[in-house]
Amino acid sequence: MPNSIAIFGAGPGLGQAVARRYALEGYAIALIARRQEPLEGLAAALGREGATAHAIAADLTDAEAIPGLAEQIRAAVGDLDVIYYSAPMRGNVPATELTSKNLRELMPISVYALVDLVHAFLPQMLERGHGAILTATGPSPLLPLPQLSAAAGLATQRNYLQALQAAVTEQGIFVGRLYIGATIRHSAFHTQQEAARAAGQPVIDLPLVDPEHLADLLFDMQAQRAQHEAVYPASLLGQ
Repeated sequence: MPNSIAIFGAGPGLGQAVARRYALEGYAIALIARRQEPLEGLAAALGREGATAHAIAADLTDAEAIPGLAEQIRAAVGDLDVIYYSAPMRGNVPATELTSKNLRELMPISVYALVDLVHAFLPQMLERGHGAILTATGPSPLLPLPQLSAAAGLATQRNYLQALQAAVTEQGIFVGRLYIGATIRHSAFHTQQEAARAAGQPVIDLPLVDPEHLADLLFDMQAQRAQHEAVYPASLLGQ
């Protein structure tokens, strides 16, 4: 069987670009997001480009459904060689207004689903002695952003992935993380920003980046295994 990747968060922008980047390398692709129709459109487009792609609609906040989702993915593309996880985060609030209820609402998508998915597919990766777990999020786990304090869930995600990296790197599993402080062209956020700009509303001033460039960064991280964390743009952290 060909190598396989599951794209958890296969929406417009980066998710689609990652799918196309791995399709170029001959990977069979499982596309996962909430809505079936857009996924089927992307799977059909990838099929016309010569790729093998499967659309699987799923709610990643439903912990009880994760084992069944893992079996659907296996039935479609076999045991995974790569997990790509970039589920959307919503509901961020200022640090001065944060409550434990906010965090309980965010943890399922930022941490619990990822942990359960890794738990489902990691044993086979370890048995084969190769595999990769890749994530992409905003920069809040690396930067003190007082208006986005509910992204503490993403900081928990980062800590988990760092611990996982320490546990599995010597066994052939790569754990890579990309933190993005830019607006991704064609993403839902980009669309919202452009609509707000057209309406004369204030927008966050961020650099614009093509999703294909970020997809290349992720693929190169996995291929080269030289660094486990990357930030775009590098100047975000004064690099």
